[in-house]
Amino acid sequence: MRHEMRRLLPISAGATLLAALTLGTGAAGAATALSPAHGFAPRQLIVKFDGAPRGRTVALPADAGVAASAAALRRNPRVEYAEPNYVATASAAPAPTPTPVPLLPDDPGTLAGATEAATTAGDWTFKQWNFLPWAGEATSRLPLSPGGIDAVGAWRNLEAAGHPGAEGVTVAVLDTGIAYRDEGSGFLRSPDFAAGQFVKGYDFVDRDRLPLDENGHGTHVAGTIAEKTGNGIGLTGLAYRAKLMPVRVLDKHGRGRASEIAQGIRFAVAHHAQVINMSFNFGCGKEVPEIDEALREAYAKGVVAVASVGNLGSETCVSEPATGPRVIGVGGTTEGGCLGDYSLPGKGVDLLAPGGGTPESGCPSVSARPIYQVTLRPGSTRTFAIPGNYVGTSMAAAHVSAAAAMVIAADTYAGPRFQPESSAGAKPRVNGVAKQLRRTARSLALAPSKQGAGLIDLARATEYFGPAPTAG
Repeated sequence: MRHEMRRLLPISAGATLLAALTLGTGAAGAATALSPAHGFAPRQLIVKFDGAPRGRTVALPADAGVAASAAALRRNPRVEYAEPNYVATASAAPAPTPTPVPLLPDDPGTLAGATEAATTAGDWTFKQWNFLPWAGEATSRLPLSPGGIDAVGAWRNLEAAGHPGAEGVTVAVLDTGIAYRDEGSGFLRSPDFAAGQFVKGYDFVDRDRLPLDENGHGTHVAGTIAEKTGNGIGLTGLAYRAKLMPVRVLDKHGRGRASEIAQGIRFAVAHHAQVINMSFNFGCGKEVPEIDEALREAYAKGVVAVASVGNLGSETCVSEPATGPRVIGVGGTTEGGCLGDYSLPGKGVDLLAPGGGTPESGCPSVSARPIYQVTLRPGSTRTFAIPGNYVGTSMAAAHVSAAAAMVIAADTYAGPRFQPESSAGAKPRVNGVAKQLRRTARSLALAPSKQGAGLIDLARATEYFGPAPTAG
């Protein structure tokens, strides 16, 4: 049987597969290009036979309809699943496209008593409302922000823990790539990244070892997670000493196929990422079992998976991978500490994080600035700016991936305040990080379907209270 499956499943053997299973395909013709966003790749199915370790991509003959072929294969008792190779899209909400903010040196400050992570910095404190404290005493150099997540307090905690900026943690960014290195005459590294902060990645779109960004979305997401600080350039990232693993699974239009995304997840796991960020979504209600298989493998290895829940106008419901097994699904909030009008509600919403943009109706605050970060100028792979139109749950997911890295570095997920969940195969890191972020989040007084546990609070999530008292 195993020999037969190996013979039937190569990508070039679609016709053999259909003939061997004596399936009819109907008269539907194959498409000649990618279907619209949240559609599927033409002439491809992802099929898993009973007993196989995972699904495989199978090519279909030119006259075979994708939906009809999938339905026919599902009727075969040897087939565990057969689904189209669905397409996901990056989860940035539509927003106006203003003139980008010039890329000026405005990150010269240092944290009192530390070497990095500014509280007395330059202009970053007035652009990055999302990193500011939301309570306490404001100063002229460190204002408060209702939508802030108190990165400053978390930076202090990580310094005290001996892991400044989440040093020692690796975050895989599955996206459009990252502007992480100079390459020929076409690509430059973002000036606010350092060459030494990247580990080996891979490009599953172009099938090479250079996962360079041709869109800007991936660089922006990576910047929120781990852009450098204290270097006098641009802005700052949350987990500013974490390592970044660039894994390109979305093309220059921000679209990627399930087969490549599943491979990207497995690559990140195999190369020892501790956190995986996925700022993209499949269509509402689409079943993507190959993604779920890869996510289960990530969980079994103790890798924390984070995903955007999707944006109203692009999606119509919370969707994969946010609804996948053991994934932390993230909705978006605004500068005023309100739910973004784009953030979808649903069972897959676990936490909220800053996504910027316009608040939902009824919110008392009209503050609507975007998430600022250094990234590519539109249409360029060599010039950089701080755009003003990055809004959405993509941005929110990046904050939570950085938060997960910071919790791992602070080791609060395994401390006395956390008791591991007991279930077969559960990994304490994955369960512990998610539980620590949930238990320290602040409620926005919204329904759980909108806010999950609430808006992340990084200072509380990384605070260590010392060993549990010993019984006398």
